[in-house]
Amino acid sequence: GSVSVGKLLLSPTRTYAPLVKAILSQHFEVVKGMIHCSGGGQTKCMKYLPWNMRIIKDNLMEPPPIFKLIQENSGANTKEMYQVFNMGHRLEIFTDAASAILLIEIAKTFNIEAQVIGRVEAADKKELILEGSFGKEVFPY
Repeated sequence: GSVSVGKLLLSPTRTYAPLVKAILSQHFEVVKGMIHCSGGGQTKCMKYLPWNMRIIKDNLMEPPPIFKLIQENSGANTKEMYQVFNMGHRLEIFTDAASAILLIEIAKTFNIEAQVIGRVEAADKKELILEGSFGKEVFPY
């Protein structure tokens, strides 16, 4: 069904505090980084890279409908949208592949949809690559 813009904007933002508490109290050692993607959108992770590395996000979740409305009405391009907005991704946890499976299972117990959205690679500079149905966007730091 259809939902009004007002209802989308006023829907409560879910708190990740209980999930973060569970993950940090049970599996602190596997968490290499954690970013709450608020201001700074999908590029916020670039601010926290400790050395040269490439973050590749190539399995992003489908953005909620509100972002399509914002884009249509603002005229912003895809690159700008992902720079400014989180596009529905509110919490990123950086960990190894095996631990990711474990952390996703913990998220499910809190009714939080989670998935592996990408990976980190060695690189000669700090860089973020977003890939999806929109194409490919590269953000040098």
